[in-house]
Amino acid sequence: MGMPDMALKTTSSAAKAALALAVTFSLVAGPLAVPAAAQVKPTNNGPESVADLAESLLDAVVNISTSQNVKSDDKAPIPQVPEGSPFQDFFDEFFKGEGGEGGNQGQTVNSLGSGFVIDPSGFIATNNHVIEGADDIEVNFANGSKLKAKLVGTDPKTDLALLKVEPKAPLKAVPFGDSRTMRIGDWVMAIGNPFGLGGSVTVGIISARGRNINAGPYDNFIQTDAAINRGNSGGPLFNMHGEVIGINTAIISPSGGSIGIGFSVPTELAQNIFTQLREFGETRRGWLGVRIQPVTDDIAESLGMKETKGALVAGIIKGGPVDNGSIQTGDVITRFDGKDVHEMRDLPRVVAESPVGKAVDVLLLRDGKEITVKVTLGRLEDGEKQADAGDEVTQDEGTMDEGTTPETDEKAAPVQADLVLGMAISDLDADARKTFDIVESVKGVVITEVAPDSAAAERGIVPGDVIVEIGQEAVTTAEEVTTRVDKLKSEDRRNALMMIANHTGALRYVTVRID
Repeated sequence: MGMPDMALKTTSSAAKAALALAVTFSLVAGPLAVPAAAQVKPTNNGPESVADLAESLLDAVVNISTSQNVKSDDKAPIPQVPEGSPFQDFFDEFFKGEGGEGGNQGQTVNSLGSGFVIDPSGFIATNNHVIEGADDIEVNFANGSKLKAKLVGTDPKTDLALLKVEPKAPLKAVPFGDSRTMRIGDWVMAIGNPFGLGGSVTVGIISARGRNINAGPYDNFIQTDAAINRGNSGGPLFNMHGEVIGINTAIISPSGGSIGIGFSVPTELAQNIFTQLREFGETRRGWLGVRIQPVTDDIAESLGMKETKGALVAGIIKGGPVDNGSIQTGDVITRFDGKDVHEMRDLPRVVAESPVGKAVDVLLLRDGKEITVKVTLGRLEDGEKQADAGDEVTQDEGTMDEGTTPETDEKAAPVQADLVLGMAISDLDADARKTFDIVESVKGVVITEVAPDSAAAERGIVPGDVIVEIGQEAVTTAEEVTTRVDKLKSEDRRNALMMIANHTGALRYVTVRID
C-alpha cells in the first residue's frame, strides 16, 4: 500500500522542481519562447458547477421498473416452514409465486433502468433491453409519483424503445440536441438510475465518436467517460445546454461497474427512430436491396481504385429495389444521397435513415469509371418479411465478410485438374452439383480441392465453392479460369479478384494472392 503514496510524492517533488526551474528562467532570461504550433489555449479543469443545469433536468429523467413472471418447470418439493414463521412470506413468494400455489411455481423477476420524457403528454424514451419481455412497466418520477406505462414500440436494431404514460398534468420534458455538432473533448452530463440509485448525476467528456461495438447493424456510438453503470441504461446524455445528445446504452466493464468507458446512441440516429415509433408504432427504414462487403486494400488495387473506400456490392436481392439493373454486382458504392460512404458499415446506416419511397442519387464505381444512378428505396421491414417467408432475400447488412469461412459439409471429389492458386477445379456438371449439393441457380467452375496453407485456404475457400467471376469477368469452364489467372500473372498482378458462390448461391468477393 506504500507504493502509490511514494509515487504521488515523487510526482509532487518533480512538479515543484519544474516550477522552480520555470521561475528561474523567467527571472533570468524573460518569458520562454514557445512555437506558435505548440501554444495551447488555457482551460479550466471543467465546468465550475453543473448544479443549475442538473436541477433543471432532473424532473424529466425517470426510473423505470419492470416485472416479468417466469414460470418454472422444476417439480422439486417445496420446503415447508412453520406457520407464522418470519420467513414464511419469503418462501411463499420465492417458491410458490404470487398466486401462492405450487402448481406453476412462477417467479417474478424485477429489473431497473432509466428513461427520459421527450413530450409533456407522456412519451418516454428508453432502451429496448430495459423493458424487453416485461409483463408490467412502471415509471417512477423524481417527485415520488408513479405511473403505469404502455409500450408504444421498440427497435431492437438500435436498442431503443418508446413508452407512454397518462399524466394528470403536463410533464417536464427535455429537448433533443444535434449530436453531430459534438466534438471529442466536449463536456457531457449523464443522469440516471445506477444500481437503483435514482437521480444520479455524473459528468465527463466525449471520449470518441462513431464507435462500433458490434451491438447492431447501425453502430455509431458516442463514447464517454462520464460514469455509467448498470441501471443507467435508457437514460439521457446531455450537452452543457441541457439538450439530449445520446441515450446511454452499454459499458465495457470487467468488474460490472464503471471504468470510464460508456456508450450512448447518438440522437442523429435515435431521434428519427422515436419519431417513427411514435407515429407508426414501428420502424420504417429505407432499403436498397443489395448484399455488401468491405473494400479491402487488395480489392481496391484489383479494381484500380485510387483509395480504399466504399461498399462493394456482392449481390442483388431478387425482387428488391435495384433488381432492375440500376446497381450491379461488383459496383462499389462511394456516395449515397449526398453522403460519403467511407467504409461498408456507413451504407446500411445512411440507407436506413432515408425515407421509404424516396428517389436518391447513388454514386458508384463501375469498370473503373464513376457513374451516378437514381434509385427508389423500398422498405427494409418488407424485405425481412420476405426472408422470413423463405424467399431468397437478405437485408443490406446480411453479407459475409471476406475473411469468414463459410459453412461446408466437407464433401470431397477426386482432383480433376492441376492446382490453380492452390485450388483443384473442374467444370460444374450434374455429378459435381450432386456431390457438393450445389443449387441449380449457381453458374461457374466448381472447386473440388483446396491445398492446406495455400492462398485460397487463407481466404476461407473450401471444396464445393464455385468460382463465378475472375477480374469481374464470368467464367464457365476450368480452362477459362486457368487462362485468366495466367493473364493476371503475365501482367504482374499481385492478387486475383474472384467472385465466389457457396453451395446455396450466396456470393462474396475474395482476393487470392498470386504466388
